[in-house]
Amino acid sequence: MSFTEKLLTVPPPITVAGRRVKRYHVTADPAGIAPGVEEAAYAILPRLLPEPDGTPPATFVVLHRGGDSGAYLNAYSWVWDNVLHFRGAAAGQPVLGCPDQDPEHFVEPDLPWIGCVWELPPIQHERDAWVRHLLVPEVPDLEAYLADSLPEGTTGGRA
Repeated sequence: MSFTEKLLTVPPPITVAGRRVKRYHVTADPAGIAPGVEEAAYAILPRLLPEPDGTPPATFVVLHRGGDSGAYLNAYSWVWDNVLHFRGAAAGQPVLGCPDQDPEHFVEPDLPWIGCVWELPPIQHERDAWVRHLLVPEVPDLEAYLADSLPEGTTGGRA
């Protein structure tokens, strides 16, 4: 089995259910994530978000289109000031409990997994950005956090 990094793109943040959502897309396809997959993933996103708890309402997601029929949406939300809440959804991957191989038919598998090797790179960046913009400053700056994303390129090979 040969390992190859995938492409990482960073669409602009969106607002979903009152939360500001930073977005990362991962795929081997230079054309990016198909619009139907993206639309289906963001349609299920509200179900993956936690209730407000007083923490600035920020989430980052990784939408990953696998090399087979699978598509995955990982939602990481900041809660309790400095804790990362996780919920995920998958489509087109029967081994994860998906009813079919349709990459636009997302379900919520009940698994304790937080992401595969291609989905993990944003986590370290987001941890550091949260500290830099929300925990260290005298006045937390959610807008600065939202503007601070991992650069586009590939999922690995970063300094």
